[in-house]
Amino acid sequence: MTDFDYDCLVIGGGPAGLTAAIYLVRYHLSLKVVDAGNSRASWIPCSHNHAGYPGGINGKELLAKMREQAQMYGASIETARVTRLDLIDGGFQAEWGAGPVTARKVLLATGVTNRKPPMDPELHDAALAQGLIRYCPVCDGYEVTDKRVGVIGSGSHGVAEAVFIRGFTEDITLIAPDRAHDLSAEDRARLEQFGIKSVDGPCEAVAAVEKCITIATPYGEHVFDSIYPALGSDTHVELARQVGAELTADGTLAVDDHQRTNVPGLYAAGDVVKGLDQISHAMGEGGVAATTMRNDLAKERPIIREALRGNSMR
Repeated sequence: MTDFDYDCLVIGGGPAGLTAAIYLVRYHLSLKVVDAGNSRASWIPCSHNHAGYPGGINGKELLAKMREQAQMYGASIETARVTRLDLIDGGFQAEWGAGPVTARKVLLATGVTNRKPPMDPELHDAALAQGLIRYCPVCDGYEVTDKRVGVIGSGSHGVAEAVFIRGFTEDITLIAPDRAHDLSAEDRARLEQFGIKSVDGPCEAVAAVEKCITIATPYGEHVFDSIYPALGSDTHVELARQVGAELTADGTLAVDDHQRTNVPGLYAAGDVVKGLDQISHAMGEGGVAATTMRNDLAKERPIIREALRGNSMR
């Protein structure tokens, strides 16, 4: 193919994808962003560790500001889910319901989804909005300083999260999600070393009232100021698999130092790549990916700005 609908296609409209979009459109490249609308950043009631917002910022508000900034420079952003990605001569073809669209380069910023604890979905969302459920102790462990915290999880992963949170509070209980704890002698020794209580499951969150959340187990009900589900997450790599992108052992996308995957013209940034699952980290990767995309495009044909002749390389 000699002609494409866009120079760049960004799949995913979270912090990584939108940062990349701002960079790409300011490089005078034709760009399309397709966002399914479920970025984990949108779950955040108020982020207090995102630099530049001393009073904190709501996740949805942050994403709205980033979209506005990208669109101010001409980025086209569409709410849809890309269902198909194929390699074609010189680039890619993507589909999301409105017919195939082609692009020379594609950035996957599709992120991950946290596995939720066993509870009513409406109760979950209400508790999340109140800070009674939290998913990222790196982000908001400070907010549970000296409070009662429950960690829903088991095995080494659950123990590691409970030990991490021990840096913020001494009142921690590790609760098995669906059966009795399956802990090694080493894990049990760590719990004892850090004074972390453990309760066998199964468990279920049954109420969230008066700034507390109640977890029911066969051994009674337990009341916490916040709970952290340590149940893992699912990485969105379906589109990457369709074009043969390499995955790491933990199921994230493998990239080089410039966010390139093993598939020429395909890049990845944010939580879909192994790293620190933080807004700041995702934004940094988005900037690196966008600049790499621009420079790789320039190697294929010069990017030269000419007055009154548009801003695409076509």
